[in-house]
Amino acid sequence: MPEHNPDSAATESRHKGALQTLTLGALGVVYGDIGTSPLYTVREAFHPTGGLSVQDSTAVLGVLSLVFWALILTVTVKYVVLILRADNRGEGGVLALARLASNALPVGAIRQRSLILLASIVGLTLFFGDGLITPAMTVLSAVEGIQAVQPGMKHFVVPIAVGILTLLFLIQAHGTSRVGRLFGPIMCLWFITLAGLGLWHIGHNPSVLKAINPYYGFVLIESLGWKTFIALGAIVLAITGGEALYADMGHFGRRPIRIAWFGMVLPALLLNYFGQGALLLRHPDVLDHLFFELAPDWALIPMIALATAAAIIASQAVISGVFSLTQQAIQLGLLPRMTINHTSETEIGQIYVPRVNWIMMAGVITLVIGFGSSSNIAAAYGIAVTGAMTIDVGLAAIVAALIWKWNKWTAVAVFAALGLIDVAFFAANALKIPEGGWFPLAMAVGAWFVITTWRRGRAVLYEKLHGNAMPVDLFLSTMREAPLRVAGTAVFMTGDINTVPLALLHNLKHNKVLHERIVLLQVLTVDIPRVAEVKRVEVRRLGKGFHAVVVRYGFMEQPDVPGALSKCRAHGLAYDEMQTSFFLGRESLLPAARSTLGRARQALFIFLSTTALASKVFFRIPPNRAVELGGQVEV
Repeated sequence: MPEHNPDSAATESRHKGALQTLTLGALGVVYGDIGTSPLYTVREAFHPTGGLSVQDSTAVLGVLSLVFWALILTVTVKYVVLILRADNRGEGGVLALARLASNALPVGAIRQRSLILLASIVGLTLFFGDGLITPAMTVLSAVEGIQAVQPGMKHFVVPIAVGILTLLFLIQAHGTSRVGRLFGPIMCLWFITLAGLGLWHIGHNPSVLKAINPYYGFVLIESLGWKTFIALGAIVLAITGGEALYADMGHFGRRPIRIAWFGMVLPALLLNYFGQGALLLRHPDVLDHLFFELAPDWALIPMIALATAAAIIASQAVISGVFSLTQQAIQLGLLPRMTINHTSETEIGQIYVPRVNWIMMAGVITLVIGFGSSSNIAAAYGIAVTGAMTIDVGLAAIVAALIWKWNKWTAVAVFAALGLIDVAFFAANALKIPEGGWFPLAMAVGAWFVITTWRRGRAVLYEKLHGNAMPVDLFLSTMREAPLRVAGTAVFMTGDINTVPLALLHNLKHNKVLHERIVLLQVLTVDIPRVAEVKRVEVRRLGKGFHAVVVRYGFMEQPDVPGALSKCRAHGLAYDEMQTSFFLGRESLLPAARSTLGRARQALFIFLSTTALASKVFFRIPPNRAVELGGQVEV
């Protein structure tokens, strides 16, 4: 079925780099997580709690068969072939997919939109939980390779991993664009190495390729019975990072991502997994350091160094993804405003969010020290990923039926079948909750509480500020005796251009004057990643020197109010920064004796509001042109 999107031309024009460059970049950013899965997947499948014996060749072939078909069905078919088609004007990820699905619904489908919003928030919080697990798991797995060289160095694994991760988070403030140029070539070398080592061992035992037959997977499932879920809890490690294919589409475009997957990543992963299986069939005793046993003795130390580099790249990709989703969540009103630093003048996606960086650093280091080994962390890995994947498949089904115009029952059948696999993986990982799976869930619940508290608190505050506000039309009609007008322009930021901002009333009450030109300015975040410049501003004359201006930004854009006002000249509203004052409301929040938020949410909302980034900074308003007015509001 051909891909069709009315915005496909605009989407492709955003990726003007050479196809080879974009494909190489995708190798470094998109596939870091799933590309490091061979470090631990097969080893964890034969964990003692799983009931599988490494001495049983049928079990080895069964595990390989399940890994093979998981990569084919869940990653290749679901994400690479199908979900990558869900192009929200060039962007991907759970928030972009949710917006795409929501916009496709009929106008009156309010309940369905609420459910999609709920699903997107859950998916976002699960991604945040997974964002803590991936750096800890990948770096620990790579550093543990030193035990294959010298078993006595076990006690150095955690300190080395903590040191590497600490350095990784410390350099975020300086940007990763320079280092990022090395990501693609390093990961290219990594995948070539994976393929070469796997092919070498397959050559010693070609019979391992029998595992491509799904029969061996079914035999394993039949023999294990309910314990299949324990095995699936390890098999899912092979597909962690698969959701990054879609989340990173905005950076590279779907074509480079697909070329990288089919041309290098998938073949390299499969060859390495089958190579590990071939080695296990010949030498079951090498399980503890299976991945590093693939390499000859002379290459062991270089292999550890390469694996560590790949693990760092995988961690960086996840960290960057968390920064990107945080920015989207702020723009969509799901999180309070935070400082967002752009670390590259040429690459839009290169951002740094200090508050999130330090929270992640504390969480990841706590994980490494608390769990102590990659095998222990593996118990916590997977549940967040599979939960997010399940949400993706549900949203994609809506997009397929309403945007791709599939037959409704075809969409249900295809995505229900794929979703059934996700549900099975999620159920398998649910068994690991007592052993560590509680950690990402706890992080997700914490993020959920913050997001829902912020949304509810903002709704309560909006009602307090605008519920009984005077309509602008009424205000203008009652201005019989015009107050003193002074030269210049006054811009009043407001959440509703149809009502009079409190800051304007405060200014009029205390200063007894109005400026020659009054601009009531509302900034809206719309349901698309980026807004075309020709649609950026909308200007309406209200009379008596008043203008209503609406500025629109996409959820991937950073607001720039002065920049937007400069575009109002084309609409007949002149803007001179030196003759303009910006008036912003800044209310002091107090706890109400009775609040619909509840005590816990009330305290959290006041804290979030107090520590949120000031409006003048977030909207890039010159500090020397900003005036903040407000009062006390009980919430």
